Amino acid sequence: MLLFVGLGNPGARYAGNRHNIGFIVLDALARAHRAGPWRKRFQGDATEVVIGEERIILLKPETFMNESGRAVSEAMRFYKIDLKDVFVFHDELDLAAAKVRVKLGGGNAGHNGLRSITAHCGNEYHRIRLGIGHPGHKDAVHGFVLSDFSRAERDWVDDLCGAMADAAILLARHEDASFLNKVHLAMTARGWDAEKG
Repeated sequence: MLLFVGLGNPGARYAGNRHNIGFIVLDALARAHRAGPWRKRFQGDATEVVIGEERIILLKPETFMNESGRAVSEAMRFYKIDLKDVFVFHDELDLAAAKVRVKLGGGNAGHNGLRSITAHCGNEYHRIRLGIGHPGHKDAVHGFVLSDFSRAERDWVDDLCGAMADAAILLARHEDASFLNKVHLAMTARGWDAEKG
């Protein structure tokens, strides 16, 4: 069993925020793979999906970003999931919009959600870094991440969510490079240069 975690802040007020792209991706995965209904569990919303032959728990912590690790650790303990089988989808300021990177372990780059997960669970989990771009100045970061994607940005977000849903089985098999390649090719075919964008 695997645990896919989307990071974001709970509530309608934050639903379309750039900071909530992790929630947005998990919602897309749930729709594409016909997950069961979302239920209140592990201090968050959780559902289960089968992709290929892999059973995957999808979890959106409702603890707010800086306490995400509490929800993740509860789900891991309940299902006895190893840290190497945890995949965290999160926004990344230091990647251009529509870029994606996957990394096992590494630093938290100032991301409060990752910092909390590392503090509660350990560091050797998979980070799926979803580029949202940077506002250009550090003083503008807070407002930028907590503002909604524009109408134009929602086009690439939707395409990225679709590409990731289509490639999710590769991630579930720990084939990170193949997953990234498939997502990149899909985004390029849809007119997004995810490497240069």
